[in-house]
Amino acid sequence: MTSRNLDQFLESNIADLKENGLYNEIDTVEGANGPEIKIKGNTLINLSSNNYLGLATHAELKSVAKQAIESHGVGAGAVRTINGTLDLHVELEKRIAAFKGTEAAIAYQSGFNCNMAAISAVMDKNDAILSDSLNHASIIDGCRLSKAKIIRFEHSDMEDLRAKARDAVESGEYNKIMVITDGVFSMDGDIAKLPEIVEIAEDFDLITYVDDAHGSGVTGDGAGTVKHFGLQDKVDFQMGTLSKAIGVIGGYVAGKQSLIDWLKVRSRPFLFSTAVSPADAVASTKAIEMLMESTELNEKLWENGNYLKKGLKELGFDIGESETPITPCIIGDEKQAQTFSKRLYEEGVYAKAIVFPTVPRGTGRVRNMPTAAHTKEMLDRAIRIYEKIGKEMNLI
Repeated sequence: MTSRNLDQFLESNIADLKENGLYNEIDTVEGANGPEIKIKGNTLINLSSNNYLGLATHAELKSVAKQAIESHGVGAGAVRTINGTLDLHVELEKRIAAFKGTEAAIAYQSGFNCNMAAISAVMDKNDAILSDSLNHASIIDGCRLSKAKIIRFEHSDMEDLRAKARDAVESGEYNKIMVITDGVFSMDGDIAKLPEIVEIAEDFDLITYVDDAHGSGVTGDGAGTVKHFGLQDKVDFQMGTLSKAIGVIGGYVAGKQSLIDWLKVRSRPFLFSTAVSPADAVASTKAIEMLMESTELNEKLWENGNYLKKGLKELGFDIGESETPITPCIIGDEKQAQTFSKRLYEEGVYAKAIVFPTVPRGTGRVRNMPTAAHTKEMLDRAIRIYEKIGKEMNLI
């Protein structure tokens, strides 16, 4: 017999989430996650993927992945510190460092456990972390795991950051103080004010940490937000994923050789979790090489992003203050956002509703992510469907 307390907890809380439009229904994609996807036999224009450059289905990446399986097998076979470090992992880390303009890099199994690993390997209960109020959940959890004092500053509010940095330093309570921010904020599409953050960090001797999961492959001609501002020698931690614009799976930190050496002996996911597969490692390497050789995919991403934003804005939708191809369509009410997403689905567009706790209450939205793989015809069709549903629901 299972626990009645557990059953009551689950049933009541799931019912509450559904009642308030906060319960997320998970859809199963039948086949590849490309510019169009198939769900329950229906072909839909896909505007919910983080496959920014379309590389998840790229022929060259699939080819090298197949070759890696033949030469190295389907799994690494061990954690990195025993004998799970393959030559393919070493090559990947060399490419990441070159891509990000740093001395070295370390690869992890996912972006989420990368933040869990890196923050807690350096920060502890005697330290403090200044964290942007809209930072990603993985940053929040990484900060909690470190047991450092977490000091939230208002989103991209540099006066608030400076005041709280001064208070933390002058308190004398902390051995080290870190400032951490997303490079690109995934739900609104705005870019962190890195030049100002770096200036404040230099004034107060703060450790700088940038999570560029949604910036790598997108900003800085593809090299990321730190490169966009020319601050490679000013940021201590450049964190990113291999699962969004790169199109594969994994995470990484790029920085000074001494930092990477420390993370390899003190970051727990690196020490206690099997390395990414050979196919994933070599496909990620190939994707990074492609981005270093050409900006064509990056340019196409921005062209499509600007096209969709212009179309939705002209219709009268609230697309917020996005500075990147990420295009939120802010509805407000959570239930209405869910209904809007459902109607888009019924008409042939897959654009997922995003509600609390991913975004603050009352800012429910549909998050649109055009990619380099979308055609203008797909985007035009999507805009027409948005217009139809927007008028139907009195949103425009």
